[in-house]
Amino acid sequence: MNREKEAELKQDDPRFPFPVPTYRFDQKNEMFKRRTWDEEIRPHGDRLYKTIKYQDRYGYRKLDYALRNAAWNIEYGFGFGNMRSNFGLFSWTEVADKVKRFVETGGPVTNTPEANARIIKKAARFFGADLVGICWAHPNLVYSYEYDLINVEHRPLELPDGCQNAIVMAVAMDYDSVRYSPDAISGASTGLGYSMQAVLANMVAAFIRGLGYTAIPCGNDTALSIPLAMAAGLGELGRMGLLVTEPFGPRVRICKVFTDLPLQYETYRPFGVTEFCKTCKKCAINCPSQAISHEDPTMEGPSFSNHSGVLKWYIHPEKCFLFWVKNWMDCNNCVRVCPFNKPPGIFHDAVRTVIRKMPQFNRFVVWMDNLVGYGKPIRSKDFWETRLTAFFLTCSAYRKKF
Repeated sequence: MNREKEAELKQDDPRFPFPVPTYRFDQKNEMFKRRTWDEEIRPHGDRLYKTIKYQDRYGYRKLDYALRNAAWNIEYGFGFGNMRSNFGLFSWTEVADKVKRFVETGGPVTNTPEANARIIKKAARFFGADLVGICWAHPNLVYSYEYDLINVEHRPLELPDGCQNAIVMAVAMDYDSVRYSPDAISGASTGLGYSMQAVLANMVAAFIRGLGYTAIPCGNDTALSIPLAMAAGLGELGRMGLLVTEPFGPRVRICKVFTDLPLQYETYRPFGVTEFCKTCKKCAINCPSQAISHEDPTMEGPSFSNHSGVLKWYIHPEKCFLFWVKNWMDCNNCVRVCPFNKPPGIFHDAVRTVIRKMPQFNRFVVWMDNLVGYGKPIRSKDFWETRLTAFFLTCSAYRKKF
């Protein structure tokens, strides 16, 4: 995009299902990037990322940290989607030497956008996506500037010409281990999601390049994932500022691939999250830092780390980050307590249907969720004494359904 035209960007576009801010967000202002340049945040970031404090309690021992760090190993060692764009497994152009000759031979494969969309979804699910959708890549959602943590550089960011289609994919996190939040077992579930999405985005991009088209794989880099996922039909924005999906709730990690491959777009598919969040507030009540709003949606966030300009719930990023520092670990409490965060089953699926079709029962659903005891943390010591099977059952069941 021509940077001089950035000011002319509009919130709404017939190809996009809901308004977005009129400006592009500078990645330098993202909370986890501020830890390297913001003098108020830097000491806290150094404490969280450069020191380790093993504790003599379950969930924070060296054993637990080893599991968490191993789960992150693909992302931090090979993916780098949390550090910079166009690098590692998220490289925009890199193809293994042994397969380059297949990519560079012959012209592009030609199909209709509808056929291409079907093919891409099939391939993405084969490579490990639990959810996949396609939308127009609204230019306001691409970062205006990248902040490269590896080289500590701040530079303009533009997608290659023609890459206006976004393939958005979600990887489900392990239901059981999220319930240990906010300790290292839950952190391992987060890390595993990021590592798996790095592999997924890399393979989907390689597949598209093999068809003769450009493909730009991304993790948390390059563009804002949540509004793209919403436009691709994967879910709605929840009160806690995360994507809430119908099969997994907020228990997903999102990656995307931008491409010039012609693709048919999905539609935004709300299923009652916004109305339910107005009543529920469990994430706000159980947030240890009180970073989640108890109030109605607003047009402006409390910090310059928010991408303000549309009516929604904004979290307080500094409060959230400072709890991570205090805890010496990331936190999934909002995911853990969300009533949408349930494995598949007759009862849970029935409740989802009630929420979607009969919002007048939302208050009763929240009451029942509390009565049954959902959302309460489980003992960290139990992780090493039980087998985790719910994750695999969840993925297999919903791959068949969706």
